[in-house]
Amino acid sequence: MLTALEIALSGYLVFGQPTGSYYEAIVKHCGLQVIHADGAVTLRLVETGREERSDAGSKTVAIRMKDELYPFEVTRYVKSWDDCGAVETWVEVRHAEGGPVRLLRADSFATQVNVKSDVVRVLTLTGQGNNEANVADTEVLRGQYVQYLSCAGTRDAWESNPAMMVSFGKDVDEERGKVLGVALEWTGTSCKRVRRNWDGKRIDVFAGIDMTSGPYTLDPNVTFTTPRAVLVWSENGRGEVSRQYHRWAHRHLMPHGYDLHAVLLNSWEGSYFSFTEQTLLDMMDGVKEMGGEMFVLDDGWFGKGKYARDDVNKATAGLGDWCVNTEKLPRGLGFLADEAGKRGLKFGIWVEPEMANTNSWLIQRHPEWMLQERGRPVIVGRGKSQVVLDFANPAVRDDMFRQIDETYSTMPALAFVKWDCNANIHNPGSTYIPADRQPNLWYDYTIGYYELLARFQRKRPDVMVQACASGGGHMDFGSLRYADEFWTSDRTDPYSRIFIQWGASQFYPASAMACHVTASPNHQTKRRTPLKYRFDVAMMGRLGFELHPKDLKPEEVAFAKAAVADYKRIRPVVQRGDLYRLVSPYEKPLAAVMYASEKKDAAAVLALGLKIKGERRETLRLRGLDPSAAYLVREINMGERPHARLSDDAVPGKDLMEKGIKVTLAGDYDSAVFEVVRK
Repeated sequence: MLTALEIALSGYLVFGQPTGSYYEAIVKHCGLQVIHADGAVTLRLVETGREERSDAGSKTVAIRMKDELYPFEVTRYVKSWDDCGAVETWVEVRHAEGGPVRLLRADSFATQVNVKSDVVRVLTLTGQGNNEANVADTEVLRGQYVQYLSCAGTRDAWESNPAMMVSFGKDVDEERGKVLGVALEWTGTSCKRVRRNWDGKRIDVFAGIDMTSGPYTLDPNVTFTTPRAVLVWSENGRGEVSRQYHRWAHRHLMPHGYDLHAVLLNSWEGSYFSFTEQTLLDMMDGVKEMGGEMFVLDDGWFGKGKYARDDVNKATAGLGDWCVNTEKLPRGLGFLADEAGKRGLKFGIWVEPEMANTNSWLIQRHPEWMLQERGRPVIVGRGKSQVVLDFANPAVRDDMFRQIDETYSTMPALAFVKWDCNANIHNPGSTYIPADRQPNLWYDYTIGYYELLARFQRKRPDVMVQACASGGGHMDFGSLRYADEFWTSDRTDPYSRIFIQWGASQFYPASAMACHVTASPNHQTKRRTPLKYRFDVAMMGRLGFELHPKDLKPEEVAFAKAAVADYKRIRPVVQRGDLYRLVSPYEKPLAAVMYASEKKDAAAVLALGLKIKGERRETLRLRGLDPSAAYLVREINMGERPHARLSDDAVPGKDLMEKGIKVTLAGDYDSAVFEVVRK
């Protein structure tokens, strides 16, 4: 049986390497392509040695190569773990030539995958703000070369998420078929490519950064390191690929691993910019009453003087000035954090360190710190004033760290930070990077972003971070090395969220998906949906609220309190368990997902209707249970009627997996949640 480790170790395609083929004498479709200091364009690498290093539970192989002619070295790394099937691979490039070398391409993964198949397909996620994580499943025909680019520079998970599944065979689905998962730990520009030759027998797969505006200039004796690519291999369909990614992310990537994520209320849709101290205290009281565990203050708390961020200026001023707006919050963030603590709530805040407004004291002092092209007018974004700061410049990062760290220090019990990012790189120029190296910006910016995140993580390791970028623009493993979750989408409408969260689940664990219960009608779509439906959809991930509790009726508050209690009971299996996608919303007018514990002693099942005319009966055949064990099944978060006829007696796991649960959904926006417990 093929493994991800074997695929990772199988080779690395470089431009100019001899192939021995009459039709293709040298490799042209490659993962590494350079222009040497003397202008030559080919590489002829020979392996010079391998080293193995074993750490607790993992092994790393370093494969060292050098060019036959030039002082040019490449080292490929492959890291595997004992407790999961995922494998990381990345590349380091270094040279000692007489001048700079230009990297035209430097992929993390580039190899031929030797799997015989008449049908090759690629599953990717695509979309934009308010419409993230659309599942696209496309066949790669003979002779085709397909690529998936994302060139925003910041919110790159929108355009084309830096992850894909390559399947081999015509009958591949959730449970059947050979599938290769390839995902980049990267938040910047990316390119994924699949090439199938003319007779269909050769399949090349590539993944790495995209040199968006030109080659990267690499000086002698400087090491260039690609982002890591994470590979998984499944002989049992796409569902197993997802579960392998989820396990690996929990065990070896996310800062707080399997820690449970709190039920929180984020203030944004409940108040937007128009809040006072009393508004926020009222929200705290409301979320506490409903069983919440944290309050997060969103945008609008900072800035001073004429550049203060408030309900008049809205999003036009203040970014870059990370001091409290004392006219709006006279007793500061420390007071709010203490008030949350008195209510038994944790406290969090919103920041956007990568951005500034031209209407800010920061930009007035340092106009050279925003990205800009020499001689061209600066293109501004949100609020007709937002610009991206030059994170390639260490001085900019130092100032952001100093400012925000001082703010954090006023809240010793700070528990959560929502790190937002609301603009792409529209001005691809840096006053810090030399004129002849401007294309280096795209890579250097992302490395700077990680450096700042890592600095905060080292200073405050207990603070949980949410990666946000106008919604799901930072839905990637690069951000999840420093954050434990992402804001899945600014579209909070539950009907839309079913598709968004379904797509995100292909690669990212449920605990990483922030899913909030919001007002009805929804603020983006104006769709009216039942409160139960909003809760049930939000239970697909980390459940929270995005509303003002005072707008709920007393009976709705009572329902919310019971729903939160139900969610807390199934939270361990939802956030930590193995995910099984049972019914696809792309195929039927409902979605059904299931979460099963590793010990097979508990599970949760969600059936979420779309627009159903009349009644829809669906048999949900469960997965991930012990066929020899007996389970009690009951419906929780009940609405006006039950959705299945359930026995009061324990049911064999074999029957639940073979015969299933017969669920009936009726009308628009009907849903059901079931708790399964081994007796």
